[in-house]
Amino acid sequence: MRQPAFAAREGWDSTDARARARALLAMSVTEFRQQFKGSPMKRANRRGLTRSAAVLGNVGTRDDVPALEAALAHDEPLVREHAAWAIARIKRRPADLAPRWT
Repeated sequence: MRQPAFAAREGWDSTDARARARALLAMSVTEFRQQFKGSPMKRANRRGLTRSAAVLGNVGTRDDVPALEAALAHDEPLVREHAAWAIARIKRRPADLAPRWT
């Protein structure tokens, strides 16, 4: 039997993990609460999920840098720290070299 709480939320059923990460980074507290109300995702908490999203440095490309730069103003210090790390990692990578995990 399918549980409605575990169904993909509208707009979150994409297989593009980087797009989902960028969306998480841009979410306010209110948007996060509204999007994941009644969802198991809410238990993971916004701070932890957005910190994980900021680890785009492992799989991100230069296309992700604007989202990460915006995250430098995030309300969570841990997210800001990881966004700065990801930006530095992506910018150090040669432009023509894609991450191994994509």
